[in-house]
Amino acid sequence: MKRVVHAACPHDCPDACGVLITIEDGRATKIQGDPEHPVTDGFLCAKVAKYLDRVYSPDRVLYPMRRVKAKGPSEASFERISWDEALDEITHRFRRIVAEYGPESILPYSYGGTLGALNGASMDRRFFHRLGASQLERTICSSAGEEGLKSVIGIKLGTEPEQFAHSRYIIAWGSNIHGNNVHLWPFIEEARHKGAKLVVIDPYRTRTAKLADWHLPINPGTDAALALGLMHVIIDENLFDADYVSRYTVGFEDLKARAQQYPPEKVAHWTGISADDIRKLAREYATQRPSVIRVNYGIQRSDRGGMSMRAVTMLPCLIGSWKECGGGLQLSVSGSFGLNRAALEMPELMQKALGRPARIVNMVRLGSALNSLTAPAIQALFVYNSNPAAVCPDHNEVVRGLKRPDLFTVVHEQFFTDTTDYADIVLPATTFFEHKDLQAAYGHYYLQVSNQAMDAVGECRSNVEMFRALAERMGFEDDCFRETVDSMIDRALQSPNPWLKGITRDRLEREHRIRLNFNNQNIEKDGNAAADTAPFLPFAQGNFPTPSGKAEFYSETLKRQGLDPVVAFTPPEESRHGSKAAGFPLELLARKPDNHLNSSFANLPSVRQMEPGIGDLEMHPTDAEARGVRDGDRVRAFNSRGQIVLQARVDSSRIDGSVPPGVVAARLDWARFSPGGTNINVLTSEKLTDMGNAATFYSVCIEVELFRA
Repeated sequence: MKRVVHAACPHDCPDACGVLITIEDGRATKIQGDPEHPVTDGFLCAKVAKYLDRVYSPDRVLYPMRRVKAKGPSEASFERISWDEALDEITHRFRRIVAEYGPESILPYSYGGTLGALNGASMDRRFFHRLGASQLERTICSSAGEEGLKSVIGIKLGTEPEQFAHSRYIIAWGSNIHGNNVHLWPFIEEARHKGAKLVVIDPYRTRTAKLADWHLPINPGTDAALALGLMHVIIDENLFDADYVSRYTVGFEDLKARAQQYPPEKVAHWTGISADDIRKLAREYATQRPSVIRVNYGIQRSDRGGMSMRAVTMLPCLIGSWKECGGGLQLSVSGSFGLNRAALEMPELMQKALGRPARIVNMVRLGSALNSLTAPAIQALFVYNSNPAAVCPDHNEVVRGLKRPDLFTVVHEQFFTDTTDYADIVLPATTFFEHKDLQAAYGHYYLQVSNQAMDAVGECRSNVEMFRALAERMGFEDDCFRETVDSMIDRALQSPNPWLKGITRDRLEREHRIRLNFNNQNIEKDGNAAADTAPFLPFAQGNFPTPSGKAEFYSETLKRQGLDPVVAFTPPEESRHGSKAAGFPLELLARKPDNHLNSSFANLPSVRQMEPGIGDLEMHPTDAEARGVRDGDRVRAFNSRGQIVLQARVDSSRIDGSVPPGVVAARLDWARFSPGGTNINVLTSEKLTDMGNAATFYSVCIEVELFRA
């Protein structure tokens, strides 16, 4: 029997594609994009188009496994056990640890492996809240940028992708749209066919930069300086929207005074962009309307990343482009969905376990948490939806902690990864083909139900089912642990958010994707959706959900936090202009590959073939020549935290991208695929950002020399 199932891609990407899965006799035989999805429009990215290779990979973890040899890279270190044996061992160890050290000595670790509302954060949170385990501060990816954005406009909202087709001037700021936001690209191309200009601001010549009308290579971590330089020109030449600023912003005079301190000549010194180009960019952005900025999280991955995002967010408020269809800015629109997360996660269960909130451990500092955290020390680690041995900064410290013989580690995974190399128990996890979920997005405004297309392979279990079983084995009798998936979806949709009005699970299952109800009028009498396609302009008339009700060029909230209430630029400490670069003169971009997704997909041969040169270190010819390095040489990249051997790529005609002088780039990969058993995160640090406590992956200085074995 043949049938087609509607689903949605849950991977950590803004696009949240509508997906059609063909099932024949219980087996998935085809995956394709849903042609009726208004944004993702029937096509998939190259990696998800090969998703059958993932579901049916011979390397899938299909059964619970128990370690029988010392911790370290070897899949032969495990033996197959039953689910009952696995759950019994986990609960036995957890009970013993709780009795001896207290529940906060157990740490969950998850992030981004799925963005499904249920399998990302529901039964798992309930379980660890009820257990009284330490809570994880999940900030490794986006929190600095989100805090910077909200410090100006109050909420994670932005320009809907469909409106980019109406833009006349598009800035991709630290955003490789063609590589990791590909469903926005057709709207940009439509705008360019009508005469729009695409400008890319990025230290790396990405796929998007190669296709742009103008690429401005900026020095890493200097985005706030550039934004202030643009504001200097816009204000000085009276190119701002005085009416919009007067009506809908607060703190303009403070911003004006601050921007005067950043003339283009001064900004050019920091950014590496000429003063003439800064003036040209400012004038074009302010006058070629509507203009829009697609900014991504790259700019927030320096130690002043929050202020960088804050500065960029001010630009559309200054020129009033929020008024226009095709204007504004997009970082994330996830704040629009307003699902009832509290009902899914039930943080009140911590009171039952501890009588108080549990302590919080920052995920960026996992190495320190495993090696030096006390009162109590971490005795057990439960990893799901993540691969910290690959993605965490300061890789050597993370691995040192994971190797601890007294640390009990459980990993719920689809494959053997860098992290399972140090697990005591490995549990088999489903893919999105094999479970049902509710799927929001952070790049568009459509909510979807992702239906289960097939039975789980082997003995794989979803996060929801696995944590439900573990709660039962632990003796947790709370009714919430017996709640069905459908009931949890219903609860998530029971929210005071007016934009969810009329959106039910039944409608989602029937219609497959529903645009948020911005006009509160898109429900007909029979319960079907009426047309609601008017452009969503959230801030055309102000309505900023900030403490002042206006866009905040001056923030009393930041002032109370001890941060600059306006915005300023200070060079990252670990940068060419910083105070901690002595002896390490090259700035490193620890990049994400175009065809992987963080560490996901990196192990699939069909996907790795699309990412040639994954072990390369890209260098500018000037930097290579000064070190006697030629294209193809093996080089040692190092700093005070660690070292890694890579292959130099100097001839830009042979690599998919290039870097300016003083900058080198290497891509994230699994450590197990490197001859030295490490990855680029041996060089990155645990230092946190100025806002949001996020990771500073792009504030890294290194030196490079020829490798001599």
